[in-house]
Amino acid sequence: MNTSNLARATMAALIGIAITGAALPARAEIKNYEFQLVQPTVQVGADRIVAVRLVDKATGKSVPDAVIFATRLDMAPDGMQEMVTKVTPMPGAEAGTYRFKATFSMAGRWQLSLGAKVQGETGSVENKLVVTAQK
Repeated sequence: MNTSNLARATMAALIGIAITGAALPARAEIKNYEFQLVQPTVQVGADRIVAVRLVDKATGKSVPDAVIFATRLDMAPDGMQEMVTKVTPMPGAEAGTYRFKATFSMAGRWQLSLGAKVQGETGSVENKLVVTAQK
């Protein structure tokens, strides 16, 4: 094989690798992500802000640009899952931090259930976090 044919064959092989994605970096698994509360407590009352961070557990880094598609806040940890309150998404203060406004009508433990899609990952991140409302 002469030099020009060898160069063409090498170039074709490199293009084939690039097209099939073999040259792409490996992605983390969806189970490597979790939500974490920024503050575990809030004051009882209306329009309280709960902030969470979406973290890649393998690197410890915050994950920006996730699409949060499910939110629920109830008192399930205290046996009152029927005690539900509205959750309103708010702009995040920093990349990888997600904020929500809610009314905590009584003191106790409230469960914040979240579902999100991480860009470039298959599956969903789902976590249930316990926030304590204090008087």
